[in-house]
Amino acid sequence: MAGDRALMDRRTGIMAMAAVIAAPAWALKRAATEQVRLTPPQSRAFRAWMLRIVSAQMEGGPSPRWHHRDCAGLVRFAVNEALVPHDAKWLRANGIATDRRLPPELDLTPPQAALRNRWVQSDGQVGHFVTAIALVQNNSRFVSREMGQAQPGDLLFFDQGDEQHLMVWMGGRIAYHTGTNTPTDNGLRTVGLQQLTTWKDTRWQPTVDNPNFAGIYRLSFLS
Repeated sequence: MAGDRALMDRRTGIMAMAAVIAAPAWALKRAATEQVRLTPPQSRAFRAWMLRIVSAQMEGGPSPRWHHRDCAGLVRFAVNEALVPHDAKWLRANGIATDRRLPPELDLTPPQAALRNRWVQSDGQVGHFVTAIALVQNNSRFVSREMGQAQPGDLLFFDQGDEQHLMVWMGGRIAYHTGTNTPTDNGLRTVGLQQLTTWKDTRWQPTVDNPNFAGIYRLSFLS
């Protein structure tokens, strides 16, 4: 009996491991950790600043302060910069005009301000860098695969098997970085939802029948 039980335990363990290995990257789950959150008004202000920062990159080109220029890098940069005070010095450094209507400040508490550059990485460590897959697995929560459920600032996650890619829902258009940079192309793009939904390469269509579209994810510290 004891030998049979041990054999069953080993088989169960093997089957569980095989299921994890076979699961697509976007389907892997990690235990949720307690986290400081922004209040609903702070979350609205954060979203507005995040979109304003992404828009500034699209309009004026990448800020010299933005390193690691790829899809995850765009999200990290916009999120981190949305969590700082946006005084006149910051506006000048980011090329954002003061005569535009700017979002309200977030007025963060010290624990909330400490969210900046504190990404949970794939190995559970916390640091300033995070990959696209770890950004959604460890730092976001799944919302839906229906675009009608997306809110501005939400992330569209595409899993192509050997690589993953993030896009940012801007509320009317979708912003992303191609992952490549050349002297004549900074890699930044925006595309309309209808255009992307009918994209010739169906792997990039944000539709429920596209197995490469993992869905919409929302940053976990947002209310």
